[in-house]
Amino acid sequence: MRFSSYLAVALLQASVSVASPLEAKVLAPRSSRPHHAVSPYHPGKLFPSSPARTKTCTVKSHGKGKDDSDYILKAIKECNNGGHVIFSKETNYTIGTALDLTFLQHIDLDIQGTITFTNDTDYWQANAFKQVFQNATTFFQLGGTDVNVYGGGTLDGNGQIWYDLYAKDIYILRPILFGTIGLKGGRIEDLNLRYSPQWYNFVANSSDVVFSDLTISGGSKSSNVAKNTDGWDTYRSSNIVIQNSHIDNGDDCVSFKPNSTDIVVQNLICNGSHGISVGSLGQYLGEVDIVKNVYVYNISMSNASDGARIKVWPGISSALSGDLQGGGGSGAVSNITYDGMTISNVDYAIEITQCYGQKNLTLCNEFPSNLTISDITIRNFKGTTSKKYDPLVGYLVCSSPSVCSDITIENIDVVSPSGTDLYKCGSIAGIESQVNCAAAT
Repeated sequence: MRFSSYLAVALLQASVSVASPLEAKVLAPRSSRPHHAVSPYHPGKLFPSSPARTKTCTVKSHGKGKDDSDYILKAIKECNNGGHVIFSKETNYTIGTALDLTFLQHIDLDIQGTITFTNDTDYWQANAFKQVFQNATTFFQLGGTDVNVYGGGTLDGNGQIWYDLYAKDIYILRPILFGTIGLKGGRIEDLNLRYSPQWYNFVANSSDVVFSDLTISGGSKSSNVAKNTDGWDTYRSSNIVIQNSHIDNGDDCVSFKPNSTDIVVQNLICNGSHGISVGSLGQYLGEVDIVKNVYVYNISMSNASDGARIKVWPGISSALSGDLQGGGGSGAVSNITYDGMTISNVDYAIEITQCYGQKNLTLCNEFPSNLTISDITIRNFKGTTSKKYDPLVGYLVCSSPSVCSDITIENIDVVSPSGTDLYKCGSIAGIESQVNCAAAT
């Protein structure tokens, strides 16, 4: 896969149109489609053009916290196939019904106001859309062809009740705030995502989608932590860009789940996360997981467990927690580049493990991962790790050298609080010549 600079593809992107002027009869003003440049890197494949919209619909609200799903569906159906739907500024919309929006065609959703999902946990556990990976569910499913979502507004998942409920029962199904499911061509830009019950974005079975200029945040106001609040999880998706965004969350900033290919992640500020992660992979016996052609560039990572992270399950059944178990799946991770990361108070600057979920390393090595890791480049890192693993700054351990190869780590200027730059190393050929491996204990 080629990753080219934006200058090389700017002319290709010039064909994308902006929204047409507001019709006089429409009271709510339209936002102009932002179309942030994909820059400086690009997956190398042209994104489809998105013609100007020719009709406009404004979403009404019942007010007083009543479910506005009927008004939302009415406006979307009226403006599908060439329209612009406006969620008015300074209007609070409420959604209390699971919305299947996978029928969208050539439509812009202009969210200027605030959309809040109800806190009816019984309803959402029974009716949220069940996805096919790790018991994931979503409040809604947004998919189709040529869909743009923007406007500067806010989607609020009302997460606090879910954080408290999860602390009592880890088996509850917590909805994901934004479900991009089966979208072929689109842009999600200029939005604020707040208080998701679980992951903020799940991108599944989608292609040719750009996420740009989003802000993500929403911690717990109680002693119960907002867990598993990944910024993005990609799954069975390709030609995806995630860029120019600020993420404050409690799990992976971005995670590439099985069969994520041709992806660029760039210019992110991540705080409180578990890093930019490949995986976890190899969780399901009989499944083949592929992640390849991923470029991660210019990341600020602070107060996190990891910076760059590749996590693979071993070849034996393992349990990370009661609601997260697996191991034995196969596949491959290849052509992954992490280029440029500034870290501050991060536990491990770099972590590669093939024993995810298995605390018994002897057992893990007896049953090495069935999933290979190769052609990995990690370069141009700087900063200071946290005290957690001091004097270590990284963890580079495969379950067998036969399943890890061509791993390059260069120009890393990362030290622990005590000034060391040691890594725990194991079963990776040639790693000792690239980093300062700690002596075996």
